[in-house]
Amino acid sequence: MTWLAIAAAAVIGFLLWRMAFAGIAPKPGDAAPGFTLPDQGSTMRSLADFRDKWLVLYFYPRDDTPGCTRQACAFRDAWRTLTALGAEVVGVSVDNVARHFAFAERFDLPFLLLADTGGVVASRYGSALNLGLFKIARRNTFLIDPRGRIARVYLSASTSRNSQQVIDDLHELKKRE
Repeated sequence: MTWLAIAAAAVIGFLLWRMAFAGIAPKPGDAAPGFTLPDQGSTMRSLADFRDKWLVLYFYPRDDTPGCTRQACAFRDAWRTLTALGAEVVGVSVDNVARHFAFAERFDLPFLLLADTGGVVASRYGSALNLGLFKIARRNTFLIDPRGRIARVYLSASTSRNSQQVIDDLHELKKRE
């Protein structure tokens, strides 16, 4: 009887885990889903604001957690290289404007952090994780080309390698321009 209960619990757990993931991530070549969200300074930012530039749009779970801090600092450290390649970096999580402001100040982040408090934009990008009482964003990154199309997708992005992967791919993609 115990094994049957364990198997049933495992199946139910798996099904709940599968249901927690919202949306399907856009694929390379797809139009990037639009958004309008406040940044850490409460200025509303839209996808259209980045037209004619490469955009590194990265989703992350929470400000001030070890992995998210590591990823944000890696993008900070790569920021000059990314901007030299014509790219803007924008982070998105479900944290509010005040938390983003404090996080950006604490780690001297030179790029925008957008507050997707309802997880709507994360869902459009297949990056929302709904855990019942709360939502977080999954660690996914999207490289969007100057025409607003998805150029590269990094699902379950590495906190330490993601910024370098984006730089390498930008070098490759810019050779084709």
